[in-house]
Formats: sequence, C-alpha cells, structure tokens
Amino acid sequence: MALVPAAHGPVFAEVDMGVDSSAPTVVRATVVQASTVFYDTPATLDKAERLLAEAAGYGAQLVVFPEAFVGGYPRGSNFGVTIGNRTAKGKEEFRKYHASAIDVPGPEVDRLAAMAGKYKVYLVMGVIERDGYTLYCTVLFFDSQGRYLGKHRKVMPTALERIIWGFGDGSTIPVFETPIGKLGAAICWENRMPLLRTAMYAKGVEIYCAPTADSREIWQASMTHIALEGGCFVLSANQFCRRKDYPPPPEYVFSGTEEDLTPDSVVCAGGSVIISPSGTVLAGPNYDGEALISADLDLGEIARAKFDFDVVGHYSRPEVLSLIVRDHPTQPVTFTSTSEKTDGPHK
Repeated sequence: MALVPAAHGPVFAEVDMGVDSSAPTVVRATVVQASTVFYDTPATLDKAERLLAEAAGYGAQLVVFPEAFVGGYPRGSNFGVTIGNRTAKGKEEFRKYHASAIDVPGPEVDRLAAMAGKYKVYLVMGVIERDGYTLYCTVLFFDSQGRYLGKHRKVMPTALERIIWGFGDGSTIPVFETPIGKLGAAICWENRMPLLRTAMYAKGVEIYCAPTADSREIWQASMTHIALEGGCFVLSANQFCRRKDYPPPPEYVFSGTEEDLTPDSVVCAGGSVIISPSGTVLAGPNYDGEALISADLDLGEIARAKFDFDVVGHYSRPEVLSLIVRDHPTQPVTFTSTSEKTDGPHK
C-alpha cells in the first residue's frame, strides 16, 4: 500500500480508495503516515511541506498529520528518570528535545499557516509545543486560506510522557466550524477518556481527528467505537518509524530494547485509518510503511448515523446523566493591575 516512487516523482504514492461523485457533499481527506526527522525541526517542516504538496496534488481538502510530528515522539527514551533521581544525560536529552519544540505562536506556526494557504488545504498538525520551559503535546489547526485557527493540548499524557509534557486544560478543547465540516481533535490515549469525547460531541464535532502513537491492532477498535458513538468521521494518523529514523546510539537509546534493534527495525508500525460514522473503514489501516491514506467523506453519512444514535441528542438522558466542562484557562499565577484613578487622597 505504501509505494516509494522515483527520486523526481511524488514523495509517497497515495492509497486511493476511490471517489463517489454522486455523493451530495464530499470532502477529500488524507491522513499522513510518516516519520519525524528527529532533533531536526527545519528538516521536519521541509518534509511536511513535501507531503502536504503531494496530498494537495491528489485533491485533498483536509490533511491530518500524526501526533508530535513536528518536534518528535521520543519513543523508547526514559530521559534518565527513576523515582527520586534524574541523570545528567537525561537532562541533556530533555534540553535537546526542548530545543526541537516550537513556540505557539512562532515562526514555525507561521510557516505551517503559509503551507496550508499555499496548497489550499485545511491542515491538522501534531507538534510539541514549547511554553517557556514546559512542553505540551499539541495539535494545531489551520484553514485553507492560511490562517491559524487554534490548538488542542493533550489533557492527559500517558505513563512516562508525564515527565516531559505538561497537562492541557479545558480551554483548549476546540471544535472549529468550517466549510468542510466541524473539526476537532483528541490525541492518542485521551481518545479513551469518555468525558473528553462527550465534550467534543456536545460541541458538534463532525470530523474527529485522532493523531496517535499507538500502532497496536486494538487501537482500531477504539477508532471504530468513537465513529459509531459520535456519529462522526474519525481520521487517525500515526507515524511509521524505523530505528534509523532516530539518531543512532549513544546519542539516542531505546531503553531496554536497543540491543535487539537493527537500523531497519520497525519501532512504530503506523496503522493510520479513516472510518465513517457507520463504522465502515474507508481507508487503511496501513502497516506497510510511509504513505498518504485518503478517502472521500460523504457528510450526509453524519445525519444518517445520528438518526440511529445521537449521544448528546435524542439518546441522552440529561436528567439522569450530565457533564460539566470547566473550559477556562487554568493559570498557576494571576496578576491583577488596578488602573482606576481616584480623586483626592486615599482614606
């Protein structure tokens, strides 16, 4: 399914699932399955543009990239952490990882926006966001006019991710209303959080993007369930990586498995997929290599699916079950300035 063309041809051949021209409203969507150029953010952005250009050449209107594509998913690294101790080498690894992250807003965000505008696509991009000295696993949204729409920060990093990434809050769970549908995203295992999904359904998400780092077959069950539960299209993008896509040892070590790996060993097998609101797999899952995976989304399927089951509509029981979402920013320090002027002396 993943074809690597000649040097002067396309970067990757598309996995084309066909076009239904009779559909009333169709959106051409592509999920990118490709690896980061680890520790080299400029090169990663160059690669992203090549992939975006090729997807646009196939007619894509929406392109979704994997979790942490810009900045990198530090698979296999433990950053020298044990309970009660951090090693000097691990701290240096974090310094390098921090240097590969991007500021939002910042020049890399400007470049991504320009790419979206140049190729006239809606772009959903997984990045590592740098906010001072804290990092966040984040998804950025751009429209086809080259405008930055906003971001979603992963609300709950998984396991050891918590030592390197901060936690998002309720202020960055957006669903954007666009001409191609209502776009939102949840990252990797936060897709398994029922209340987070419910918040997104309540915001009316129609094209549910699920950038991930989970390539296990069981991930497909979660993606199918979300499509059925939410009555929405689910677009899951994952990296396909070999050991050689990361720096060689001793600069970068896959803790506990390094001795078993060769440069060509697959360390993340992809599994990117597109699923309809009825639970039908439209494209993928792909475990063969780097690829562009595309399908045509008939938006009429959303209404047909919700006729059966609308989780926050006719199938809800708000008098029995309800959810409160605290969607304001949470700040550790708040400064208040009094600008009011008073007449006369203070009393």
